[in-house]
Amino acid sequence: MPTLALDARALEKLVSAAVAAPSIHNSQPWRFRLQPDTSTLEVRADRSRAVPAVDPQGRALHISVGAAVLNLRVAARHLGWAPEVRLLPDPAEPDLLAAVELDASAPVPAPGTEKLYEAIWHRHSIRTPFTGEPVPPAVLDELATAARCEDALLHLPDHAETERLLHLTAEAERRNTADEAQRTESRSWIRTGEVPPYGIPATALGPQDAAGHLPMRDFSAIHAAEHHSPSLFEREPRIAVLATEHDAPRDWLRAGLALEHVLLAATVHGVRASLLDQAMEWPYLRREARDPHRGPGHVQILIRLGYGPEGTPTPRLTAGDIWDST
Repeated sequence: MPTLALDARALEKLVSAAVAAPSIHNSQPWRFRLQPDTSTLEVRADRSRAVPAVDPQGRALHISVGAAVLNLRVAARHLGWAPEVRLLPDPAEPDLLAAVELDASAPVPAPGTEKLYEAIWHRHSIRTPFTGEPVPPAVLDELATAARCEDALLHLPDHAETERLLHLTAEAERRNTADEAQRTESRSWIRTGEVPPYGIPATALGPQDAAGHLPMRDFSAIHAAEHHSPSLFEREPRIAVLATEHDAPRDWLRAGLALEHVLLAATVHGVRASLLDQAMEWPYLRREARDPHRGPGHVQILIRLGYGPEGTPTPRLTAGDIWDST
């Protein structure tokens, strides 16, 4: 039986799971603090690793932190707790994005916890081509259910809508590489030589689509020698649209929870993913990404799903690096 002692060993497991979450440019913009009197683990924004040119409102930062909170919740359930997650618990502390109370044990494990926990250590963003094998409808339905569990929606656009979204993504990618501030910021997160435990290692950069159909982010608008040779990507990419009803910081956090829940559920089924978030970085294009036939809603991110290699993890900060002892 798992121990419920909130000791250093348990905290290291919880935080190690949390920091395995995806974050914009692998910036890992989070810090953790324990309030021992209430057995509450606080998750705070670390603005020193923000990406202001790409994310001036902090929307992507909130999504990143929300994904870490989902992993933290899964890990807490794995260890035997019944965690209570409160988002934005104190209006006087806007950088306190979540509080996870760990003062109660769970009588029985939440369904699916063990599979999701194992998936934390195997989930990686895949920037290389997928095989083109379609994801079964039953798996896609399960991913949509995972998003609904976090008060978000996962839409599966048809062929015409997918083409429209890819066109918007391509336009955003052109803007990203033409805009000096965004281009410079993106380059600054590429790590060459001795790699620090955050950012994008040059070895993790993927190729561009030789057919020009699937607009992958070109982090390496940097040095031609670091570009991969173009490759042919899947002809019919399966794009999923993650959306929320509203568009405030709490909704961005919920989008992060939903994103990671979807990604872990996909990993359980051997489905790989990469994120197409370029259009989300330009307000007009993000508004255009909403499908008018679905009524109100706010698109938070596009997810590319398919089959391919598991990939390798990008560097992660250690628990000591992101632990707040004050």
